[in-house]
Amino acid sequence: MKFLIFALITALCMTGQAKEIRIGSKAFTEGYLLGELAAQTLEAHLGVKISRKFGLGNTGIVFEALAKGEIDLYIEYTGTIREAILHDTKLNDDTMKQALEKMGYEVSSSLGFNNTYALAVSREYASAHQLVSISDLKKVDDKIRTAFSHEFISRADGLSGLQKRYNINLSQNRQGLEHSLAYEAISKRQVDLVDVYSTDAKIESLELIVLKDDLHYFPDYKAVVLARADFVRENPEAWRLLRSLENKIDEGLMRRLNAEAEIEKKNFGRIISEYLNLTVNTRVNNDPTVLSRVINRTKEHLLLVGITVFLAVLTGVPLGILATRHRRFGQGMLLTASIVQTIPSLALLCLLIPLFGIGLKPALVALYLYSLLPVLLNTYLGFASIDSQLIETAKAIGLDNRKTLILIELPLAARNIITGIKTSTVITIGTATLAALIGAGGYGAPIISGLAINNTSIILIGAVPAAVMALLAHFSFELLERMMTPRGLK
Repeated sequence: MKFLIFALITALCMTGQAKEIRIGSKAFTEGYLLGELAAQTLEAHLGVKISRKFGLGNTGIVFEALAKGEIDLYIEYTGTIREAILHDTKLNDDTMKQALEKMGYEVSSSLGFNNTYALAVSREYASAHQLVSISDLKKVDDKIRTAFSHEFISRADGLSGLQKRYNINLSQNRQGLEHSLAYEAISKRQVDLVDVYSTDAKIESLELIVLKDDLHYFPDYKAVVLARADFVRENPEAWRLLRSLENKIDEGLMRRLNAEAEIEKKNFGRIISEYLNLTVNTRVNNDPTVLSRVINRTKEHLLLVGITVFLAVLTGVPLGILATRHRRFGQGMLLTASIVQTIPSLALLCLLIPLFGIGLKPALVALYLYSLLPVLLNTYLGFASIDSQLIETAKAIGLDNRKTLILIELPLAARNIITGIKTSTVITIGTATLAALIGAGGYGAPIISGLAINNTSIILIGAVPAAVMALLAHFSFELLERMMTPRGLK
């Protein structure tokens, strides 16, 4: 009886506490930092595992991950929720919350700061052309060089709406750049005007002038915690802890935290650990060595590449052989594989999220589709180029189809097949870096996080090993090709 009472009490205590809480983030500095803030806040008070799904790309990817149940929560911005998720920019905070509840989501109040869009120019350019507000851009509309982030260009509350509100045209001499790279461009005076987030650290470090939004175009972008309603119901204590972060961070503090990452090049986890005054957190206070990080990412990348190429060979070689036996079917198959190759890799990854969620599964499916064509095509060409008289001779001496395939056709087509596998492998090694945008890890993870803060050393942790792996694969297949090519064909 005592045991049953103890078991019941234990079960009640466990109620409302998840075994694992999965936190996502977008792929920019503040996203990583706020994701760490939520993760470490929960780690410090709850005895549950926190799974970090950081650097998931843009709003479409991370919100789809939330909708599919691949993550439980992430930090979002009210302006983005209204424009990109609810598609109604006229909602106030209360009606926005009600709309989200109807969709099955809960949202916290503001964490305390507003990180809205803004436009900035260098101090010298502002002084030379007497620019104070966005309306003043009319003076230089025909000659100013601009660089905007791709999301700012595409959003309804971004560039197109801004041009209409201010009756200006900023499309001349325009470049589309990743957000952190735009700062690099304006610091080198390669461009004159960029879009910024109001809490960006580099605004002050580069002495940029933020133009006044005199027509009040940009909406509020207050940082909030966005979670699935079922998670909130099942984890009330976790939600209470997350809501304890409300109104704790002002714009000055957020700008300072961003500066520690982007300018001082400090680790995201360490920055938040110091901010929260956490002393017992081995995950963030014992930074992994570069070697250990490379080893871990190599294991992840090898898994992605190995499974992908294995599946491509397993299906591509038989399909290539089948294509030579049935030419109409083969042409259709080759055409389909070629069309898949024209789909941008990031777009294909995004299209697969509704079907497979985020992580390894959609990454493997996308990589497989890209790796199939080289194997399929080279197998087809290898078999199609075999002299038909050799096949007839084989039949004449009594070889059946199976023996003809094994003893004659495969050896003759081996060089083409190996070339196809080599090409597929090298392509997959490069393309697999994008898999990190949907949480599949690999060498892309440090590349993406390094791009977020424009830290070349972090980027190289992923870029250099990827290049080395591609070179090793190339030379390994060259050696294999020589070994397997019949003497008469060398």
